[in-house]
Amino acid sequence: MQQTIGAIALLVPDYDAAIAFYVGKLGFDLIEDTHLSEAKRWVLVAPPGSSETRLLLAQADGQDQVKAIGNQTGGRVFLFLHTDDFDRDHARMRANEVEFLESPREEVYGKVAVFRDPFGNKWDLIERY
Repeated sequence: MQQTIGAIALLVPDYDAAIAFYVGKLGFDLIEDTHLSEAKRWVLVAPPGSSETRLLLAQADGQDQVKAIGNQTGGRVFLFLHTDDFDRDHARMRANEVEFLESPREEVYGKVAVFRDPFGNKWDLIERY
């Protein structure tokens, strides 16, 4: 048996603002943007070269979801972006004004730095050793 995680829902305040960040600043691919209704879209993005897991950019619906934007993990790092060249991607992201919360650091597992999307979600950028 083989299973994969196809998508992870990420609450965002606005579809277009989320696409602008993930595609425009991080360089993710826009996999799909399908209008399901006047207010709802199916928006999938993924890092370049990713073939399995996607992010489903889910516009918050209702106060409970709005309150959870940027805090889906209670303040912990939520998502982990693996790269084959930390220095290249870190420099590109900084040039695109991505907010890093710390300087790059060396850990036993690789080079890493925490960044935050404009909605408050924390990410690790990691080049694993």
